[in-house]
Amino acid sequence: MRLVVLGVLGLLISACSSGTSTVPSASIAPTDLKVGLGYIPSIQFAPFYYAQQQGYYSGAGLAVTLENKNDPELITLVGQGALDLGIGDGTSVIPAAGQGIPVRYIATLYAKFPNVVLARTSSGIKVAADLKGRNLGTPGEYGSGWIMLQALLHSAGLTTADLTITQYPDYGQATALAQNAVDAATGFVNNEPVVLARQGVSVNVLTVDQITPLPGPGLITGVATLAAKHDALKAFVAATLRAVTEIQADPQKGVDATFAFAPDLASDPAGQRAILDATIATWTNDYTASHGIGAINPDAWTASVAFMRSLPDAGVSTDISLDKLITTELLPTH
Repeated sequence: MRLVVLGVLGLLISACSSGTSTVPSASIAPTDLKVGLGYIPSIQFAPFYYAQQQGYYSGAGLAVTLENKNDPELITLVGQGALDLGIGDGTSVIPAAGQGIPVRYIATLYAKFPNVVLARTSSGIKVAADLKGRNLGTPGEYGSGWIMLQALLHSAGLTTADLTITQYPDYGQATALAQNAVDAATGFVNNEPVVLARQGVSVNVLTVDQITPLPGPGLITGVATLAAKHDALKAFVAATLRAVTEIQADPQKGVDATFAFAPDLASDPAGQRAILDATIATWTNDYTASHGIGAINPDAWTASVAFMRSLPDAGVSTDISLDKLITTELLPTH
């Protein structure tokens, strides 16, 4: 018996010294990741639902919890480490970093900036210059929509002072537009234009991408989390981008996963599919086409910092280096 025991111990020691583990991989505890999405479940988060449903996260050794949070809270919670990851756009990350909030943007989700200005086709508003002297509805003078509006107007030599701004804190600006209470409104390309089109309201959509390449929403993490959970974060990014690619190829996969996660949304399948199609259209641009899905364009970030620094109320008063804003170390190699 003694010889047998010694023999077994010798085999175990040999296995350990050779780098081979005798412990089944299933016994290794998965890494917990808390992920903050928008304030309510939405089909725009389909890649996360799909990756969770298909086991892409668990298969990578991750125990992912998806949480809904108010957008203004996400960056702070991620910086504090209360959330491991969240969604944030460049116009939020840039001032946050300037305020000392330790976050990094790690993967692009919306390659095209989703905030837009929309106007009824009958209004004759087709380009930024046409907004002069018009009445525009917006939730308030803050956030990515307000930054986008200023960039759009700047391209035509205008400022917000050249418009009449009507605020809709309850986000009713699209309804006001439909009722002709305002001439134009801010919104999201995958929301208000889709809803209005389904109501029979024809609109022109003004985008900022060809004017100032503002970085759209993407994945963010905290600096401390990046150091502590580097490999887990890299696996999460790979699994999420895999889901993005598969939903691009077959959008119904995203629809089905969303309805399984949030059954209430299934009451309007056609409307939800229209929103998803509009969302998918934002996931790629020329840069991601050549650098891979999720790629981060440093030139776009540099241009955004320069533009936001020129705005008196954007909260960007000093130079911010790119290494304090973005990191590409978690992106797949293309």
